[in-house]
Amino acid sequence: MPKVVMFGALEQVAGWRERVIDVETLDGLRTLLAAQDVDLGARLAGPGVFAVVNHTMVRGDQALAPEDEVAFIPPVSGG
Repeated sequence: MPKVVMFGALEQVAGWRERVIDVETLDGLRTLLAAQDVDLGARLAGPGVFAVVNHTMVRGDQALAPEDEVAFIPPVSGG
């Protein structure tokens, strides 16, 4: 089962940093998380949130293997 990691403000919204979740695709993961927590789902669908699978940024859907790590990273601002 893929390991899911939340960074920054997403960790605060989710109320957890890491979990192992039984899911087969990135879109399926987003759907499952949104069904479990509407606020988290809205944040994950928001602009600037990146999904990173095994240290590679992913746009769109992707199949997930049991050994994969999925990280969600919120928008970052700098000065």
